Amino acid sequence: MQADVPAGQVDPLPDGTMTVRQSAGTLLWWLIALIVLADQATKMMVQRYIPLFDLVTVVPGLVDLVHIHNAGVAFGLMNDMTHPFRSALTTTLALAALAGIVYYARQIRPDERLARTGLSLILGGAVGNLIDRVRLGHVVDFIDVYRGDWHFWAFNVADAAISCGAALIFIELFFAGRHASHSV
Repeated sequence: MQADVPAGQVDPLPDGTMTVRQSAGTLLWWLIALIVLADQATKMMVQRYIPLFDLVTVVPGLVDLVHIHNAGVAFGLMNDMTHPFRSALTTTLALAALAGIVYYARQIRPDERLARTGLSLILGGAVGNLIDRVRLGHVVDFIDVYRGDWHFWAFNVADAAISCGAALIFIELFFAGRHASHSV
């Protein structure tokens, strides 16, 4: 019975091969905690030292620190929406994403180091932004990358971690070459 096999133990597959069952314990919990702490610390500094909508130039013509609130979701989607349940909706979407991340983490094999690191970065970033949503009703964004009149969406440490994590998972899935189907 597979249900009785603890996570991390070997399971036989119908074709006779063996697989190691993993759990969310395969995530890098220290990295998740580091991302959450860095994200929350930088957001607190921005809130304390940069007034809302003000900016501090870091690299002229390229990077500014700004203090803005993102009440929407990724890339400012739903930011302009004025619905009384917007905060509840965005928080629910964030919780659903967290559940998906934890589910996917349970599927990671021990040899999928990039995916494990990527999911840990994504989970740390998702938790960091979820803390803002629950505590403030919005996410504090503060990194503004631009060139001339073109501006990327303002983001924060959590967003950067999520993007880097997604890139690592993409590399693992598409370039590591370990996911080829076995012939039957």
